[in-house]
Amino acid sequence: MTTNETSPPLPGRLISLDFFRGLTMFLLISESTELLSLLGKLFDEGTFFHAFAQQFHHVPWAGLRFWDLIQPFFMFIVGVAIPFSVANRKKKGETDRQIRRHVYQRALTLLLLGWGLYCVGNEYIVFKFQNVLAQLSVTYLLAYLVMDKPKSVQIGFSFLLIILTEIIYRVFWVEGFNHPFTPNENFGTWLDLQYGGADLRGHWVSFNAIPTTAHTIWGVLAGQLLMSNKSQNEKLKTLLIAGLIGVVVGYALSPVTPIIKRICTSSFILASGGWTFLALALSYWLIDMRKNYRGVLFFTIVGMNPLFIYLFANLGGANFIEHFVSPFANTFLGWSGELPLHIFTSMIVLAILWYLCYWLYKKHIFIRI
Repeated sequence: MTTNETSPPLPGRLISLDFFRGLTMFLLISESTELLSLLGKLFDEGTFFHAFAQQFHHVPWAGLRFWDLIQPFFMFIVGVAIPFSVANRKKKGETDRQIRRHVYQRALTLLLLGWGLYCVGNEYIVFKFQNVLAQLSVTYLLAYLVMDKPKSVQIGFSFLLIILTEIIYRVFWVEGFNHPFTPNENFGTWLDLQYGGADLRGHWVSFNAIPTTAHTIWGVLAGQLLMSNKSQNEKLKTLLIAGLIGVVVGYALSPVTPIIKRICTSSFILASGGWTFLALALSYWLIDMRKNYRGVLFFTIVGMNPLFIYLFANLGGANFIEHFVSPFANTFLGWSGELPLHIFTSMIVLAILWYLCYWLYKKHIFIRI
């Protein structure tokens, strides 16, 4: 499984994208093991390490931590992959009509899977669409529909969605829901209450799919840039400029419009979008430009089956593995104490989840829709 610094682990692919996707998925599945939450409990409040550990938890409301970037990363990565996927399908002889039909089917499947995740463990159907897959079904479809338009149109459409969201939240008039930046008192919560899908405890809203479509559109633009004939330096420069603009403008807007991930405010979309461009630029520079492939395959393996491992981990797979591992961990590591034992157990569960991805990779089994 090891690779050297000059030999790409997956020849003919954009390795930086594979790595970026794999790292994002690894972090997503690590959430199901609670490993990152447990590690934070090792350190006392007020210490540097405790503050660092808090970066792996969502901000309760306003603000931005590293963990708040994981979903934008994923939305963006899907967008980057769309131009490559479409180009590959055309090389195989598929027509535009066949590709569109596949896109519509995939969007519907993502929506049903995202919706279905909320139904697991419930006696009745639960109408909620706040998770990654349900949101992605919307952003993926909209990004594809404008993909062949001029870049100015794609950028303009993405900002139209952001501005439209900002206006709706600010001018919404229904009493009790006309406080745009207050938990459960805004347009997004009101909309979810209309179909019984409100998340009053976590404050996430379904309407987030509209503004966060910008992340997927910007991903498409980044993918088109990376597929272009421009030099690597030009590509890197463009990614860096886009990222810096997004971060600076997003944070500059925060005194007017708070950075709130749970309702995807305009400042959040811009700031997090900027960080996604910078993260891709760093990956592209380190891996595709400097040819530094050491350790890349470890994360890339996870990103080769993103849908499968996400569903497996969130449909009880992680819990099943934990129940299997716990008796052995308790027997051999019980002496370490309750918190260390839980940490060791979570690490073992995460390692098994990774190995499952590795096994699928070695068997050339890639589950896609």
